[in-house]
Amino acid sequence: MRRKVYTKEHILKAAYEVISKEGFSKFTARNIAKKMGISTQPIYLEFKNMQDLKNTLVEMVMKDLQENVFPVERTGNTLVDLGINYVKFAQENRNLYVALFVDEYGGGQLMHNFSYEYFKELVKKDPEYSDLSEEYIEALHDGTWIVVTGIASLMSSGIIHPTDEQIGALIQQSIDSILKIENPSKLY
Repeated sequence: MRRKVYTKEHILKAAYEVISKEGFSKFTARNIAKKMGISTQPIYLEFKNMQDLKNTLVEMVMKDLQENVFPVERTGNTLVDLGINYVKFAQENRNLYVALFVDEYGGGQLMHNFSYEYFKELVKKDPEYSDLSEEYIEALHDGTWIVVTGIASLMSSGIIHPTDEQIGALIQQSIDSILKIENPSKLY
């Protein structure tokens, strides 16, 4: 009888489905194996431990966000588009958004670092912002992240329903306010 082989990709797909539907609170080898209809053994053959699987999964999700979600052009302003795309991701993938960006699952700093490095790369490539100091880049990142996370959380909860134009205007106001500050390192 032929044995079925489960690859890293199969396991990652099942793990993704688990966190997308139930968050990291249900991220266990048993739940992932159950999703696949297998024992936990193939999971531990492919990954050192659950933390290794979690890190690999988060890196996979971050790569997808970086390549397919965040770069979508909506207004022509790189930073405003990034913010709108973040909010859209939260609306369309509520459980995954909460698992990655709201709940503390042990990778909060990883998500913050990913977000900051991606943001910094965008800023450096954009002629409008490319000459900003590291202090301004950090202040812009933190300030806009606070704004879009607030919007995303309130929208995901059904409390507010702004249009893309209104979201873009709020993000732009935040950017403009931060750029007017003399000493951005004292903001956050």
